[in-house]
Amino acid sequence: MALTNGQINGTPTADMDDISTQLQKLGLSQPPVFPGVQLFPQYNPVDVYRGYIIEQINRITSVEPSIINNAVAWTQDLKHGDLVLPVPALRLKGKKPDELAVEIANQFDCPIIEKPVADKTFVRFFFKPAPLAHLALRYALSQKTAYGFNPSLGLHDPSNPESGKKKLIVEYSSPNIAKEFHTGHLRSTIIGGFMVKLYSAAGWDTVSMNYLGDWGKQYGMLSQGFEKYGSEAELERDPIKHLNEVYVKINQDNAAEQKEAKRLAEKKDELEKLKNPPKPKKPAKGEAPPPEPKWTDEQERELQDVTAQLEKVQEDLVQKPSIDEKARRFFKRMSDGDQEALKYWQKFRDLSIEAYTHMYARLNIAFDDYSGESTVKQEDMDRAAEVLEKRGISEDSKGAVIVDLSKHGAPKLGKTLVRKKDGTSLYLTRDIAANYERYEKYHFDKMIYIVASQQDVHMAQFFKILELMGPPYSDVIAKCENISFGMVKDPHGQTMSTRKGTVVSLADSLDAAHEAMHEVMKKNADKYEQVQDPEATADTLAISAIMVQDYSGKMINNYNFDMDRMTSFEGDTGPYLQYSHARVCSMERKAAVPRHELENADYSLITAKEGIELVRALAQWPDVFLNTYKTREPVTVLTYLFKMTHLLSSCYDAKDTSNKNAKTMSVMYAESPEKKAALMALYDAARQVLANGMRLLGLKPVERM
Repeated sequence: MALTNGQINGTPTADMDDISTQLQKLGLSQPPVFPGVQLFPQYNPVDVYRGYIIEQINRITSVEPSIINNAVAWTQDLKHGDLVLPVPALRLKGKKPDELAVEIANQFDCPIIEKPVADKTFVRFFFKPAPLAHLALRYALSQKTAYGFNPSLGLHDPSNPESGKKKLIVEYSSPNIAKEFHTGHLRSTIIGGFMVKLYSAAGWDTVSMNYLGDWGKQYGMLSQGFEKYGSEAELERDPIKHLNEVYVKINQDNAAEQKEAKRLAEKKDELEKLKNPPKPKKPAKGEAPPPEPKWTDEQERELQDVTAQLEKVQEDLVQKPSIDEKARRFFKRMSDGDQEALKYWQKFRDLSIEAYTHMYARLNIAFDDYSGESTVKQEDMDRAAEVLEKRGISEDSKGAVIVDLSKHGAPKLGKTLVRKKDGTSLYLTRDIAANYERYEKYHFDKMIYIVASQQDVHMAQFFKILELMGPPYSDVIAKCENISFGMVKDPHGQTMSTRKGTVVSLADSLDAAHEAMHEVMKKNADKYEQVQDPEATADTLAISAIMVQDYSGKMINNYNFDMDRMTSFEGDTGPYLQYSHARVCSMERKAAVPRHELENADYSLITAKEGIELVRALAQWPDVFLNTYKTREPVTVLTYLFKMTHLLSSCYDAKDTSNKNAKTMSVMYAESPEKKAALMALYDAARQVLANGMRLLGLKPVERM
């Protein structure tokens, strides 16, 4: 446990000399240090308490400090204590846990902690209010935007500030070019942005990567669509929206053209399942086995007939050629470097990136590396294909190259295509080559792919193939992780589709939320006049509304994109968080307490139970960050922020127990300048924690609204 003053990796730390001085006044020495135990009191006030709790429990039980540290846990509800010890986690034999809990509670002695509560097999620790306020508020006020974060976590050796940062790549967003940025893209974009901010706050050297879907047969489809339905004037006016309209229309034409082939393919599949049904489950004891399915000569003739019809229809579509076949040939020309074929593609790509960049800026997202499927080198794909062949992983299948993962210990992953009959690559082929290219460029310690749950099978196949390829490919993929997320559905819970034209445009959604927020702002004319840039503020509120709705559940969960719910100021929404922040900013402007008075206030004057509960919550923020670093779930931060802002709100209406009409937590009506400074310090610390949490989520806190 390194005790430092000043900064680590540019991040302000608590003044440990000042903390030691405060502790000495209470009869305590510098926070204790234990071999093999990593505590960070320079960032986390609760770690000061952990140190003393470990010291006391070690004295009482002789259990190793590292075991005690792993056992002592933070609580999600403060009524259960600031910290809690599940006694069985001490792994101490010979004593009943409930008896040991009582023994620990009775023998525990620390001047900054109340007498612990023995609760069955738990020992609950409650921090004394005044010392906690002096510690926690000083941390928040001195560390400011850095409070709660721990840049030591991302070091190669967290105990050594000179050991250097680990490198992380996060690949996220990754839209297909020429497709409108819709609410479905939003999830990957903001989850990826959150991951980058989370790991950066933990001290990692992060790289934001946008791997564009800019290669494949669909661009042959789009080129045909533009030739048939495109307008240069519309392309100039709104390129993405027009290309999206063109793409929908050509896919509708293609669906109509493929209708008979699709019907026959479905019929063939249905018959083949009847012919080769899955093995029935073993009947329970005493039950008769199910009858054996019968496959008749008539059904066999029907299957042969349907197969022949399907092959004839498919052959006719190739000879015609169909829209799908034209798209395939067009992509082959692109792959072969045909400049005429690449002309449209390059134009669509450039226009798309320009439009996406504007949308990312609106979402407060920036990328360090724009790459794409088209940038993967052919020689790297060829090298990967050679390894697959030499190691017996891939095999020929009617002229195409496949990998049958069922032959390599993964029966659930089935077969996957890595090269088409015409020699063109697929995105799986490009993903395999790109993975090692990135390692050669960045030599990362970790890479995270943020990919929708619809792609879970593809990602599992991708990881498994690289694992089978052996070193160096298997060494690199061992450093990688896929984080999956659920779908964004329309307000009625229906799945959105670009091909069917049922997606909800993110730009349109942001504009609608912007208008809703702007109308609310204009209802208070006095406040509206004081907002420097109302349009920009309305946009920030709109983005907060949309992002908070997305973060309100676990990443893997689906959710419905509900504009009315997200733009409400009632309940736990983005606008409510922004309102909470702006309200404290307004209070600070009116109170006008100088900064040095906040930092040197007598925090023991905060005696109301509402204020004490808020202090306890603010002290928890570094532990919330640490827990979020483990869960990687934005909802962990969001849940805490809502709980904390509810406690903050309760302070405004707190009444003096002796005088029900007196608002004991009011800054403007404080009975003394000293009390005013202490209360304003509390509210400013709460505003700082709220702002830090919001920025971690990718939200920009507003000061007026």
